[in-house]
Amino acid sequence: MRLRLTVVPTAQRHIRAASRWWLDNRPAAQELFHDELARAFEFITTQPDVAPSAPDVGSLGVRRFYLSRIGYHLYYRHGSDVVEVLALWHSSRGSGPEL
Repeated sequence: MRLRLTVVPTAQRHIRAASRWWLDNRPAAQELFHDELARAFEFITTQPDVAPSAPDVGSLGVRRFYLSRIGYHLYYRHGSDVVEVLALWHSSRGSGPEL
């Protein structure tokens, strides 16, 4: 069963900014960012427990899915029928996002 996906406004801004950066700075692999994000959305809506709990945000129930090919973490939480994307955060940052 696939859960409904929602992306909070903060995460939407993160995704737009990362997408713009990727398109400007990775011309040889422009589709990779969107492909990896789509793959992550597929995983978290069909297997919401696939990622471990996020230890760096201090919020219960938040999980962190690593997009290894592009170096970002996708922070999300889920209920019985919805997955809520909270942030997209690059792994090179020293700490997790404020949620």
